[in-house]
Amino acid sequence: MGRKQYESAGAAMGDLVEQGVIHDGMSVMVGGFGLCGIPEQLILALRDTGVKGLTCISNNAGVDDWGLGLLLRTRQIRKMISSYVGENATFEKQFIDGDLEVEFNPQGTLAERIRAGGAGIPAFYTATGFGTIVAEGKTVRDFLRPSEDTKNFNRPARGPAHSLEEMDRAAAASQHARMRPYVLETGLFADLALVKAHRADGFGNLVYRKTARNFNPMMATAAKFVIAEVEEVVETGTIESDCVHTPGSYVDRFVQTESEKRIEQRTTRKG
Repeated sequence: MGRKQYESAGAAMGDLVEQGVIHDGMSVMVGGFGLCGIPEQLILALRDTGVKGLTCISNNAGVDDWGLGLLLRTRQIRKMISSYVGENATFEKQFIDGDLEVEFNPQGTLAERIRAGGAGIPAFYTATGFGTIVAEGKTVRDFLRPSEDTKNFNRPARGPAHSLEEMDRAAAASQHARMRPYVLETGLFADLALVKAHRADGFGNLVYRKTARNFNPMMATAAKFVIAEVEEVVETGTIESDCVHTPGSYVDRFVQTESEKRIEQRTTRKG
């Protein structure tokens, strides 16, 4: 097994530009939800490489001065594939000015697109987004809900005969009347994934902590090269196999850092 642990985020990325892993125009997944569970130091290190023309896949776009907002400030991001971006004024300005391409996804659809990409599924159908701008230009087909078709599994309803020509027309009409439209969505798989975990062992097995788990585990399965930022490193074998969230076979490199853990929306009680 080659070396996986690096002493800093910069060191973990240091030779990847030379190797061609990190390059202009690449796609990168970045874990986190808001500022919770984001790979803070890896984002800074990616910024410092100077790579540009990035397509970033992330639930959020950070805030103006932290997270992916730092890459927006330096105009290193060309396109965002996201769910919610309302906390970033820099994002808003670049989008309105036409400097930033944006592909919005319903949050569940975004999660499933990432999961599908990691599972090797090129596309899937979902009812979410039909009749909205999200579905524009996409293939739409009618299906029954899976729970409403426990016999034919969305195949044509059949009568006693076994050919499509002799299909039971009444059954087919009933089936069609109960169908609803579904939108075809494609799976997502990136050149690079930056994820944040609570703990890693020497092999790179990862454990996430509470809500910081969010998009990180699925992103770790959906990229050619995966770098993890962790808070703790323990000896290999210390983490029980049933407690591993991301197997180390998915992780190419990891780095232990001290995170700032900024609060995106601070709410306090009145005195």
